[in-house]
Amino acid sequence: MKLIGSHTSPFARKVRIVLAEKKMEYDFVIDSPWLEDSKVPNINPLGKIPVLLLDDETSLFDSRVIVEYIDSVTPNNKLFPAPNRERIEVKRWEAVADGICDAAATAFLEAKAPKKSRAWAGLLVKERK
Repeated sequence: MKLIGSHTSPFARKVRIVLAEKKMEYDFVIDSPWLEDSKVPNINPLGKIPVLLLDDETSLFDSRVIVEYIDSVTPNNKLFPAPNRERIEVKRWEAVADGICDAAATAFLEAKAPKKSRAWAGLLVKERK
C-alpha cells in the first residue's frame, strides 16, 4: 500500500495519523500536483493529494474516503461508530476539521501566489461588496 502526498498537506497528514493509529505499514511517496512531473493526475482524476494506492493498484482519493476505508478494513482502534446518529456526529466534526484544513491550504497557496495575482483577487473581492 502506498500513500501519495506531501509533508505540507494537512489532508495527507490526517491519513498518516489514521494509519499510525491503526498501526498499518505503508510506503509514503512524496508527490505534489503542483510539480511539473507529478504522477498525481494519472492516479486521481481530481488531481489532488492524498491518494492511497492499494496493493491491487486501486486508487482511493479524498482523505474522508481514505480514512473511512482504512477504518473499515481494520478491527483495531475503531474511529467511526456503526451507522447511526453518533456516526453522523463524528462525520460532522470531520467536515468541520476538513473545512479548516481547506482554509489553511488556500491561505498557504495564496501567500505563494505572485503579488499581481493576489492584487487581482483583492480587486475582485472589493468589486463584489
